Amino acid sequence: MLDLLWLIPAFPLAGFLLLTLASGLSRFTVALTGVGSVGLSALTAGLAASGLIQHGLLEIGFTQSLWTWMDVAGLTSKVAFYLDGLSLVMILIVTGVGFLIHLYSVEYMIEDNDYQRFFAYMNLFVASMLTLVLADNLLLLFLGWEGVGLCSYLLIGFWYRDPANGEASRKAFVVNRIGDTSFLIGLFVIVVHLGTLDIQELMRRALQEWPVGSGYAVAAAALLLGGALGKSAQLPLHVWLPDAMAGPTPVSALIHAATMVTAGVYLIARLQDLYDLAPVVRVVIAIIGALTLLLSGFSALVQRDIKRVLAFSTISQLGYMFLALGVAASSAAMFHLMTHAFFKALLFLAAGSVILSLHHEQDLFKMGGLRKELPLAFWATLIGAASLAGVPLITAGFFSKERILWEVWSSPMGGPWLWAAGVVGVFITALYSFRLVFL
Repeated sequence: MLDLLWLIPAFPLAGFLLLTLASGLSRFTVALTGVGSVGLSALTAGLAASGLIQHGLLEIGFTQSLWTWMDVAGLTSKVAFYLDGLSLVMILIVTGVGFLIHLYSVEYMIEDNDYQRFFAYMNLFVASMLTLVLADNLLLLFLGWEGVGLCSYLLIGFWYRDPANGEASRKAFVVNRIGDTSFLIGLFVIVVHLGTLDIQELMRRALQEWPVGSGYAVAAAALLLGGALGKSAQLPLHVWLPDAMAGPTPVSALIHAATMVTAGVYLIARLQDLYDLAPVVRVVIAIIGALTLLLSGFSALVQRDIKRVLAFSTISQLGYMFLALGVAASSAAMFHLMTHAFFKALLFLAAGSVILSLHHEQDLFKMGGLRKELPLAFWATLIGAASLAGVPLITAGFFSKERILWEVWSSPMGGPWLWAAGVVGVFITALYSFRLVFL
């Protein structure tokens, strides 16, 4: 079953190619191709998970090399995939949540004239994210990294005839290029001083050749952090994400729950050995996470647009993940990433049903009394808001957020001020979550 690993990104990529190259397909064929390809990818991911667990490879990992991509001046990079516990969590989230969002999109976008183009972009988005999280080396990871950046540009500006949408997509593209430039320079540092981009090998060499606090380790970690701040919309590169709401609501759900914004969190978690060698960068990550979760939480409190509330909420919850990463609690960050993927997708999809029912009205202050008119959307929103707020004992969001707060409190890299920022953020989250529900 592990030999089928390459099919996980291949299915949605094949769906993209078919939807791009074929013309005049019926809406049924488009929907079947778009949803079916991600569904097959999710099924294959489940089989790969079973195989990885059966063979006891969760810790060791499984590598599948397909071919040598390039071999230049002693630097060899392969098209190869690596599956371990961390990437397994990511592919299950991307394919599982991605499949549900695709399924939702079948009816949400049914009246759009560019139905086929929409599913082509969505399939490429999922394929790029799967390539990113399964990549065995940083060069292939960077290919997926740029792929999700391209797809965000295409999907945020999907309704490009409105100039405001084009402006929002360009803003997302340019801000992410700033972070990606930092990422690329970080790759140069690693190649020059470690001689490899294979993730497992560079971790081994870094631990052997760089002492804790080494200038090269700090430089590489800080430069890669620049890329993560852009993708995961953390201060100061957070400004693109609220404007990303210009795209269709299923796009917002996919970006916020399963794909692009989780990439930065995944990158730091994947390279945690490198960040262990740069404790000063860890401190910076924690501080940025704390500041981001507070700033974006306060911003969410005063938004009128239902989708912008959820956008600032995403930035805030990503701040919690960065706070956990900053105190070397990668497992807590990934736990919150997983729970957030589900309740944030639920909230966006429920918001989409409200928006459609109100003929594309998104102003919360022009809503009200919808509990009886839209009971399913109301209960879905209530459940999602409760988990986002972390209602104790009965929601997944409580357990993942509580784990982060505990790690920050107990870690020698944490401290009372960072913990206090997280606790204040919890109360702010509850306020804006239920403000949305009540309005």
